[in-house]
Amino acid sequence: MSSTIYTKLDELTLDADRRKLEKNLKKAEIDGQKKLRELSNIEFACDADASAAASRLSTELKYHNLTQVSSRQITAKPAINSTICHDNSSSNLIFKVQAELELDASMLARTTKASGRFILATNVLDVSQLNPDEMIMKYKEQQAAERGFGFLKDPLFFTDSVFLKSPERIEALTLVMGLCLLVYTLGQRLLRQNLQLTNKTIKNQLGKATNRPSLRWIFQSFQSIHAVCIQGVQQVSNLTSERLAILNLFPVTCKSYYLLL
Repeated sequence: MSSTIYTKLDELTLDADRRKLEKNLKKAEIDGQKKLRELSNIEFACDADASAAASRLSTELKYHNLTQVSSRQITAKPAINSTICHDNSSSNLIFKVQAELELDASMLARTTKASGRFILATNVLDVSQLNPDEMIMKYKEQQAAERGFGFLKDPLFFTDSVFLKSPERIEALTLVMGLCLLVYTLGQRLLRQNLQLTNKTIKNQLGKATNRPSLRWIFQSFQSIHAVCIQGVQQVSNLTSERLAILNLFPVTCKSYYLLL
């Protein structure tokens, strides 16, 4: 099937990719320096072997190259088993690699240029029906649900504890998980909308005020609430004023679970 592919630069994705690139560069430099030190300690029988080893290491490095490559000669120590050079020359000298680790400017330029870009493909070939700006807008509208699938794969969701054999049962579980994600997404959107409408905030995991909390954090903050029965009267414990304020942001039906109606 034919498709049209658009590339779009996203500022948020760009910042995230640039930070990730900086982190990878630092890690690659540390790893490259370590490999270069290890190579410089290896003794070779001739200059050709030393140069070949340096070339192999240079091709293995992703963001760096070895520059100013040379070999220094050291008087060989007497040994029972001596190495034989690939060019069949004999010498009483051994060779060690000397080089500098340098950032590959061309690779860095290509990686930086690709940062913040992603590809969207569609089979709608008529631009009048779906232009690039509309396409990316529709994609962004679905990102909330898309991020939710990562939540479903979280170990806390215990999906991996369910073992199913038949394809039909796997499909049924997928449907249930999809419905759970739909309810979760709608509940989170309602909570955030009401916070914005009432100009209120609640504390997040770090204790800072926010009007865009995750519903998962709300679930966690409500875990200490319990239904208890004291002298035949059913009550709800640990329902603090902060939790009551959060409940007021949800529909009235939600309050019935906490005996508030």
